[in-house]
Amino acid sequence: MSYDAIVLAGGAAQRLGGADKPGLRVGGRTLLDRVLDACSDATTTVVVGRRRPTARPVRWTVEDPPGSGPLAALAAGLCGTTADRVLVLSADLPFLDRNTVRALLAAPIADGADGALLRDPTGRDQPLVAAYRAESLRREIALLATEHGSLYGLPLRALTAELDLAKVTDTAPLASFDCDTWEDLASARARIREHGTVLDQWITAVKTELGIDLAVDTKTLLDLARDAAHGVARPAAPLTTFLVGYAAAHAEATGADPATAVAEASRKAADLALRWAAEAGPDAGTGTGTDDNPPG
Repeated sequence: MSYDAIVLAGGAAQRLGGADKPGLRVGGRTLLDRVLDACSDATTTVVVGRRRPTARPVRWTVEDPPGSGPLAALAAGLCGTTADRVLVLSADLPFLDRNTVRALLAAPIADGADGALLRDPTGRDQPLVAAYRAESLRREIALLATEHGSLYGLPLRALTAELDLAKVTDTAPLASFDCDTWEDLASARARIREHGTVLDQWITAVKTELGIDLAVDTKTLLDLARDAAHGVARPAAPLTTFLVGYAAAHAEATGADPATAVAEASRKAADLALRWAAEAGPDAGTGTGTDDNPPG
């Protein structure tokens, strides 16, 4: 599903006292990098705002004049895109995920609309979490610029009111959560550490930091760490999982599927940990165990 992405990373962030909002961190990653991760398969990604370090390469632009508002920023970003579909995102969405992006991109195809935007759990439409037909955006932006003389200060609703947009229900509970205030930022940082999601969030952060994209079977690896810790010694848990990762990387270098390599290495290490533990059992060395080669 080919598309380009435009991320709006400007704005004065007045409710944050003028702080560099896209550069603020949640879960060890900047808000901007978290959004860029959600659209990592975009053919071209244009970020509208001042240049700053990012985890992956992007194109940079800024509206003219700077501070002209979100519609002018969108128009500036659109100039750097060529795909038929354009994903438009704000840079302050800490919980946006790839499933939401896919749902937005698929919706316009299904019903022939000008695009699709996310509808949050409160029923509010989110034009900066949306996918649009590029032709529709260019047409309406040109008409608005002609009608008003420029795009300066025009709100996004001036554009979206003229478009036929499908509505996608928030596919993840917090996909549309944005950080406009310090309270929002504190809430995001607390939510990311909640028991039910902290491991997934941490693994995603580590993979991004290390520059790898691998499906991680969390349960298998945790079971392996448990078996190594209980059957051998507690320090064996992290060392064993490290060795499994190393073995999987070696297998991948020879052409193996990464996920399959991890699963196979985990299975072997888990079996070894269980055999190791069995030797310390009550029947160890008595000849009454179930080993294929009992002591003679």
